[in-house]
Amino acid sequence: MNFFEHQARARRNSVRLLLLFALAVVAIVAVLDVLVLLATGSGQAVLLCTVATLAVIGLSSLYRIARLRGGGDQVAIQMGGRWVPDDTGDPALRRLRNVVEEIAIASGVPVPRLYVLEQEAGINAFAAGYSPADAVVAVTAGALQRLNRDELQGVVAHEFSHILNGDMRLNIRLMGLLSGILMLSVIGRRVLLHAGRGGRLRGARGTGPIAVLLVAGVAAVAVGSIGVFFGRLIKAGVSRQRELLADASAVQFTRQTAGLAGALKKIGGLSEGSRLGDRAGAEEVSHMLFGQGLRFSRWFATHPPLLARIQRLEPGFRAEALQRLRGQWGLVPPDGLAEDRLLGLADAVPDGGTTVAARCAPADVAARVASPGADDYRQAARLTVVLPAPLRALARERDAAGPLLLALLLDGDAVVAARQRDAVAAQLGEDVAAAMLEIAYGPLHGLRPALRLPLATLAFPALRALPRPRLQAFLECIHAVSHADGRISLFEYCLSHLLQVQVRAALDPARHLHFGRRKVADVGGELALLLAVVADAGSPDDAEAARRAYLAGMQRVLPQACLPYRPPSVGVLALDAAWAPLDALDPLAKQLLVEAVAATIGHDLQLNVAEAELLRMICGALQCPLPAMPAAT
Repeated sequence: MNFFEHQARARRNSVRLLLLFALAVVAIVAVLDVLVLLATGSGQAVLLCTVATLAVIGLSSLYRIARLRGGGDQVAIQMGGRWVPDDTGDPALRRLRNVVEEIAIASGVPVPRLYVLEQEAGINAFAAGYSPADAVVAVTAGALQRLNRDELQGVVAHEFSHILNGDMRLNIRLMGLLSGILMLSVIGRRVLLHAGRGGRLRGARGTGPIAVLLVAGVAAVAVGSIGVFFGRLIKAGVSRQRELLADASAVQFTRQTAGLAGALKKIGGLSEGSRLGDRAGAEEVSHMLFGQGLRFSRWFATHPPLLARIQRLEPGFRAEALQRLRGQWGLVPPDGLAEDRLLGLADAVPDGGTTVAARCAPADVAARVASPGADDYRQAARLTVVLPAPLRALARERDAAGPLLLALLLDGDAVVAARQRDAVAAQLGEDVAAAMLEIAYGPLHGLRPALRLPLATLAFPALRALPRPRLQAFLECIHAVSHADGRISLFEYCLSHLLQVQVRAALDPARHLHFGRRKVADVGGELALLLAVVADAGSPDDAEAARRAYLAGMQRVLPQACLPYRPPSVGVLALDAAWAPLDALDPLAKQLLVEAVAATIGHDLQLNVAEAELLRMICGALQCPLPAMPAAT
């Protein structure tokens, strides 16, 4: 299943989730109405009970959803997570950050914010958020302590699969909806607790009100158990298959099963397993975890059986081997960092050879969206080393990340650059404008084009840490810089638009990601505009070659349409009106769009570095993250 099919399935699962939620609500209301009717015999009381129950469930769900609008950070903080600083010196945290940065660069998505659940000894992890730009990855202290680098990489790659394929949005919506149907059980337990305290205080006097509270509490808990039943059933149904898909994606990414299988073996072989403490709210987030966070019966298990997951990776593995590991690790628990030193993995950088020219087959490009492989990981590891140390340091500083990203957008023409500098000074102040120029003509000068997008990827977590007003001002500044002069290049324009998309997601994550419903025929004009701009930028001095490239793209997406090649007079700025309609395409229509852009860029079946990065930028702006494409230098 490719990215676009997975997105389409996620949209269907969202509808299925709403139907199951409605069924749970109907069952709860029906049982309460029957109880009220038996107790009172009054139809009016039944009506009041129905209205009150629906209000409790609806308001509880809306309140929880509103609380989660902050995105993944809210979930991580609720679980007791501690943010991992970008400049951490702790070896275990540094190793985690290196792994996450490499996978983010390979995937073509912003580096997520990192959290550690310091009080959790079990091996577990989760990804949360509404979109890749809003994502967080949290791991337990047990995972940092017990897993070696390959195993940690497998776990993080598993979580990145959820980030790339849109599972996070469904997970966070599920948290909000389930809060409503579980609320009656919560209310019942609190009523019983209050009644018990009241009874101890009053003794034998005033037992009438206490008895009423006890009966009401027991009834609420009993009816609330229906919500608990449906809640666990919904989570189990939604989660199990996606966990197997995420395991498969992690193996596809790392091209080795030993890391992920090793992490699963350590979960099965250590006494702590993957369990989380009750105080961490594991019930509410159990469907989001890497491993089973709580003990459930087979019907309600949110994950496939551990042995079955291992055997999908290593078919010859048997339960007896897991028993032997339990005996071995019961005496001497594994130490992940020590294993890295023994295996020589502590500071290893994968060797990936040389980059060669690649054929730009449209179907192959679309198949690579959100499907990074081992070569992408090795390339990302090399890029993080090749990036100059001063630039890496600037990317991780909160106050330097903004000027650094603006410096990436600075035009090579001195007149245009002067206008951009004035725009930055007007929007963000003279200090930021001066810092931008210092970076642009200092450590950034001469940076290879292939390193610009990885550098922007590294800088995004620090940018997200800015206060909301400064983020909003930065968003407006990006727009001003990209519109300072009509001569901005297509690459610079797309980079600025991609940054705007990611900053908007950070400002309002709940509204960012959506599954569109429009078809390619509905946006023919916008498609033609995008392909014309891309074709013109690829062959600015050869109108006939540009026309052929445009027709190659149109043949891929709208072969019957009569839309002639007409590059806009205002150049790339004409795309401002096209992004929103194109982003509203349904997932399978976006696949055709990606193929059309690839056909236009690679009409000669070759990719250079600039074309490969332009392709990644356009895909990223349309929320279709593309790993790095092999390109000719």
